[in-house]
Amino acid sequence: MKIDWNRKYSTIAVYAFLVIASSILFFLIMSGLDGFLNAIGRYMSILYPFIYGFVIAYVINFLVVFADKWLSKTALGKPELRRRKEVLSLILGYFAAAAFIALFLAFILPQLVASITGLVMELPKYITNISNLIEDLNERYTLDPRVVTFLQQRWDELSVSLNNLVKEILPATVGFIRSTATSIWNVFLGIVVSLYLLSDKRKFLATGKKVLYGVLAPRHAEKTIKLLTRTQTIFSKFLVGKVLDSLIIGIIAFVCLSLFKMPYTELVSFIIGVTNIIPFFGPFIGAIPSFIIILFVSPVKALWFLLFIFLLQQLDGNYIGPKILGESLGISSFWILFSILVAGKFLGVMGLIVGVPIFVLVYSIVKEYVELKLEAKGLPVNTAQYGEPGVLTEEKNSKDLNKEE
Repeated sequence: MKIDWNRKYSTIAVYAFLVIASSILFFLIMSGLDGFLNAIGRYMSILYPFIYGFVIAYVINFLVVFADKWLSKTALGKPELRRRKEVLSLILGYFAAAAFIALFLAFILPQLVASITGLVMELPKYITNISNLIEDLNERYTLDPRVVTFLQQRWDELSVSLNNLVKEILPATVGFIRSTATSIWNVFLGIVVSLYLLSDKRKFLATGKKVLYGVLAPRHAEKTIKLLTRTQTIFSKFLVGKVLDSLIIGIIAFVCLSLFKMPYTELVSFIIGVTNIIPFFGPFIGAIPSFIIILFVSPVKALWFLLFIFLLQQLDGNYIGPKILGESLGISSFWILFSILVAGKFLGVMGLIVGVPIFVLVYSIVKEYVELKLEAKGLPVNTAQYGEPGVLTEEKNSKDLNKEE
């Protein structure tokens, strides 16, 4: 039976039915939320290989593009040899990724495991040494009893927390290994999926572009393509720049800490390099656990480490970072801080990493929209011109009158 949507009561009845059905469905979902989420998780697990494949393809694509640009300068740069160049770029990209993983597993991972194991084994001795140091300072300088009591209480609390952390490290490590082992098959399938995605990259992009032009109006399709291109540009520049910057900072930290004979050099350098990926707060997040680790061995070296971190971050913030990232952000430090805090609140650790490029994308869209509106009104788009006191339109009208006179 065909419903006459122009009739008032038929339309009201259909809308009422949809609202009631949606309310009942929402109530059923919320009453059995755990079961619903578990069911969604089971169905989503089917897509894990494709999710892994997309992430792997996105990361390796940077290496493939780099290899493609390098091969374009050789004899393979001829148009008739394009397919050979693409295949060779794909092989070089996966080979480079495999080489990086092999180097990490062969050299960096064993050093990290040895450092963590040594730290866990020596932690009780370090705690005893710090307690003895507090007692020695009290005997030598006759500190205020309230100060000694405060320090001892805080140190006892920290000792209990550290001991609990040590007890949880082994079960957490076993759980991580177990979850990683169960994900090996999905990762393997993800690598296969990524291979298909990158080998037919042009075809997939052409298909997506075709769908956009088929579903949307040409003007909206072009805007969508420009938005996707801008998103890719912002994220690629930021992520590649931050990874390269963090790699350089980690290498500098390893060399300098080795020269200064700092304890647990490999572990501390790794922490500094990894946390440096997080903008603004990364150096502080990495410096705190590194300082505590060195403090266990030598309080004097821990103080020198703080000085070194300060100088290293000055070098990174004023020279290395701007040289690598350039003007890819285009926003002030205030908006960087704002984007990290907001994205970190909603997305956790991942938000701390991707919050800045997401905000840069939104900021660029809003900026472009506002400037188009200003140009349509015949107003200037330069922000500096709005810093003058007074009303802009009155100033513009007075200038026009002076020109007419």
